[in-house]
Amino acid sequence: MDDGHIRFASPTGRWVLLATVLGSGIALLDGTVVNVALPALGAALGADMAGLQWTVNAYTLTLAGLILLGGSLGDRYGRRKVFLVGVVWFALASALCGLAPNVETLVAARALQGVGGALLTPGSLAIIQASFDREDRPRAIGAWSGLGGVAAAVGPLLGGWLVDTAGWRWVFLINLPVAALVVAVTVRHVPESRDAGATGRFDVLGAALAATALAGITYGLVDLLPLPLAAGAALGAAFVWLQVRRSPDALVPVGVFASGVFTAVNAVTFVMYAAMGVVFFLLVVQLQVSSGFSPLLAGSAMIPVTVLMLLLSARAGEVAKRIGPRIPMTAGILLCAAALLWMSRIGEGSGYVADVLLPAALFGLGLSAAVAPLTATVLATVEDRYAGVASGVNNAVARTGSLLAVAAIPPLVGLTGDAFTSATAFTSGFRTTMLIGTAMMAVSALITFLTIRENVLAVSQPCTSCPVEAPPPAAPAAGDLPRRG
Repeated sequence: MDDGHIRFASPTGRWVLLATVLGSGIALLDGTVVNVALPALGAALGADMAGLQWTVNAYTLTLAGLILLGGSLGDRYGRRKVFLVGVVWFALASALCGLAPNVETLVAARALQGVGGALLTPGSLAIIQASFDREDRPRAIGAWSGLGGVAAAVGPLLGGWLVDTAGWRWVFLINLPVAALVVAVTVRHVPESRDAGATGRFDVLGAALAATALAGITYGLVDLLPLPLAAGAALGAAFVWLQVRRSPDALVPVGVFASGVFTAVNAVTFVMYAAMGVVFFLLVVQLQVSSGFSPLLAGSAMIPVTVLMLLLSARAGEVAKRIGPRIPMTAGILLCAAALLWMSRIGEGSGYVADVLLPAALFGLGLSAAVAPLTATVLATVEDRYAGVASGVNNAVARTGSLLAVAAIPPLVGLTGDAFTSATAFTSGFRTTMLIGTAMMAVSALITFLTIRENVLAVSQPCTSCPVEAPPPAAPAAGDLPRRG
């Protein structure tokens, strides 16, 4: 990576921070804010439950499948250039989402949004790492993380307000003026950087296999079709074989899995974020369909989670560094399980404080205790030069867990067809899902307790602000990234 020279306190430094925060912010928002609009857009477009699932999953699918490739493209061709392409792509796809005449068009546009997100998300942090003076990078990254956390907290609330006032289409159209501002600031103030040592070919085949494997498995799970499910599994096996054959220059160098703890913590990530993904998908819908909450009030349900993570993640990371990650992670995940069990009571006549705010706060406490140590453990169990890859793998694992859970669980609990229009039918499926999520969190806590060593964080740095949607990407130091095409 280039050795940047921009100072944090300089006008240029503030412009660079603004562009990267807003750029990554629009991608982060669309990973969560759309959930609030699902009942409204489902009714307007005549969508069934499968349509709502695909509205969420199409975005996650392409983002998870292509995010590692997006980072490599930026290293090779220029981080600012690929970031700009991603922002413009994302904006055009958002416009298509906002103008979609039917759910099929909306799902296709959401998949295109995910491609844009995969181009701009890794680039935003890489630009900070390459542009700022080495002494100022930790401060810049901390500001980027903190402001991104604020965006995550505001997002669902903003989505609810937009649905209430302007209509569901503005959940997508609001991205256009923000993207225009990001492009203007980036072109004028953000310097170009690239990895001069990046050589070889891109693992395009690996990225294509990952994305199509996820698509096949997701399609098979949503519609309960064995043929796409089998095809997706076969493509997934081909992806693994290709990565082994091409390692260490593959999209996912298999050498990072030599550590048993790294493999275990990714298993914890997969199960934990799978539970979180399906909860976030169904909760805001349940609050509107069954409990009668407005989109704005439903969108505020998870604000305590993000606020508590902003306030407590750094402190939890320091505690984990002092006593080891096993106990904080295990206790935190168990708190999350208790919160989901509490949320299973939500239904008709539920009160905001006792049935929503308090369990959401408990969930936030649990995630605050667990996510920062989890992220630090991922980085502590691989060589420094693989820090960026390990973080990207963990981020992709989290998104994949969420993707597959949102695809698989609703049909299994009877949430199919027009279930989201019936309070009784939706409540039954929602409560079963919360119990499944509780069990998944318990399994995740058990894996953590049995596999994570106490001293693994002896030299690691915990994240200072951890997002809800997926573990935060790491910012490797100069030269840490492997030279993969």
